[in-house]
Amino acid sequence: MTLLTDEIFKPNGLCFSPDYKKLYVADTGATHYPQAPRVIKVWDIVDGKRLANGKTFCAMKLDGVGDGLADGIRCDTDGNIWASAGWVGDGYDGVHIFAPDGQRIGQIKLPEICSNVCFGGTKRNKLFMTGSQSLYMVYVEAQGAHIS
Repeated sequence: MTLLTDEIFKPNGLCFSPDYKKLYVADTGATHYPQAPRVIKVWDIVDGKRLANGKTFCAMKLDGVGDGLADGIRCDTDGNIWASAGWVGDGYDGVHIFAPDGQRIGQIKLPEICSNVCFGGTKRNKLFMTGSQSLYMVYVEAQGAHIS
């Protein structure tokens, strides 16, 4: 076992870019550490075995609504990050979609916290979302990256 980084308070969901050159990790440290940022971080993968250039990819604050947390995350074939999100309430909970530059480009609102996301179906264009007590599915205009 090899430690790749300790630059994160409480690592949670993770995913890779479509070309496997970047690693994204949701930090849920704010649940235990008040000073922890509510962010998704990103690192470059060097030589397939080490991480470099760790930085904040995006903050989970949604202006005018609140500052929640990302949990499970997935990448689509265009390099967008789909993050399950919650712990704020109406207008925030659901899935937040971020472009490869970290800008929020979309949101799927759910009536409860979304804890995980997964692309499925033969075309990987069905987005499955787990909620606090429910399972949701919606067809999207994106295709999930990676089969496994």
